[in-house]
Amino acid sequence: QITTVSGNEFLLQSDIDFLILDWFHAIKNAIDRLPKERSCTSRNLEFKLRRSSSIELLNRLDTESKEPKPEHRKSLIFRLNYSASDTNDRNRVKSRLKKFISRRPSLKTLQEKGLIKDQIFGSHLHLVCEHEKSTVPQFVRLCINAVEKRGLDVDGIYRVSGNLATIQKLRFVVNQEEKLNLDDSQWEDIHVVTGALKMFFRELPEPLFPYCFFEQFVEAIKIQDNATRIKSIRSLVKKLPRPNYDTMKILFEHLKKIAAKESVNLMSTQSLGIVFGPTLLRPEKETGNMAVHMLYQNQIVELMLSEYSKIFGSEED
Repeated sequence: QITTVSGNEFLLQSDIDFLILDWFHAIKNAIDRLPKERSCTSRNLEFKLRRSSSIELLNRLDTESKEPKPEHRKSLIFRLNYSASDTNDRNRVKSRLKKFISRRPSLKTLQEKGLIKDQIFGSHLHLVCEHEKSTVPQFVRLCINAVEKRGLDVDGIYRVSGNLATIQKLRFVVNQEEKLNLDDSQWEDIHVVTGALKMFFRELPEPLFPYCFFEQFVEAIKIQDNATRIKSIRSLVKKLPRPNYDTMKILFEHLKKIAAKESVNLMSTQSLGIVFGPTLLRPEKETGNMAVHMLYQNQIVELMLSEYSKIFGSEED
């Protein structure tokens, strides 16, 4: 998390350690290159790493804390707080944390004991649907209904970010409680609802467009003849697992309503493609040019919105 003195906040998240480390060094190097007269401004910049491996993070932080830094850059990147200033106490705390983390019961064990409920965010789509005995997650339906009720005319709907802390609060409520009322005043900001919906799709272990279909959709969007391209996309969509197909159909029908209000909300099919392309469609392993992949991801979503009736309609349509 990066917070500047002007009040801007940026959140960079990844479960990939080496990627986070690359981000850290890139930002650290940029700060170190700042002119000295701007050091008073940059001094208040804070960067915190969030890792999937807590033990490795502790080791990395301990190494970073021992590196010499110029006086005026002290605490620029990391603000490390220890319960004791003495080195031995610090090592003792670190050792205890390592033991605690290594002895933690697994998520599966906690779920089997009933201590943690089945999660909505971060679970496979088919598991959420099986649990709810539906083919479309209830949370997706609730968000869509809320946006169509009070968000179709909102400028930049789905493009503008909601308050991250409130979105995380909503995520927690969804994971812990069965009933959710999005008309509650605490979810009044519709950008919080859209942010949570995007987060739900982003945190699916496998995206809405399954990994095994990614290359097929990319090859289909490359087809030059428009009628053949639409027919190929339609054929692939029909082959999707039932939860993926039904969820995709209701989502794209909703986004089509958003695009229909473009003159008011300024969200065209192209804008929605840019927002939802990487969220709904991504390769299992990043290979080749990421920028090219992103272009195809956006184009696929854009085509499916503009040709919704031909892709999701019945054979007779």
